[in-house]
Amino acid sequence: MMKSFSHEQVAKAEAWKIAPSDSNYFVMLFDPANAPTDNIYVVEIFTKGGATPPNSHSKAHEFFYVIEGEGYASSDGDRLPIAKGDALLLNPGSVHVVENTGAGKLYTLTVMTPNQDFSELIRSGERVELDDEDLRVLTEA
Repeated sequence: MMKSFSHEQVAKAEAWKIAPSDSNYFVMLFDPANAPTDNIYVVEIFTKGGATPPNSHSKAHEFFYVIEGEGYASSDGDRLPIAKGDALLLNPGSVHVVENTGAGKLYTLTVMTPNQDFSELIRSGERVELDDEDLRVLTEA
């Protein structure tokens, strides 16, 4: 069975923030809760000046593709600038941070394989609404 997510569905997309103090949130595309997959596929949105807390995944690779915006990605002592069109792959166990240093929001397609309970962590947080900028970027990407 093929599962799809079209730009027409963006306005009804589920978006979540893990903790109220977080400056990034996730638009759920595919995960074990809505598709036959062991992975998670999201658009991760970082508010201006926002960043992930330092984190790592013991068994999962994490992939980021920058859709819009700019920032830095840090992993195990390395720090690289990232911007639209850049891709980054993190190995299991790497302690990493992605930060938005641009003038607007930073948008990444983020894939984690396997899910390693990341989907469940996101869905345990609070629902958030997408704003007009989010809807524009997601339907034009």
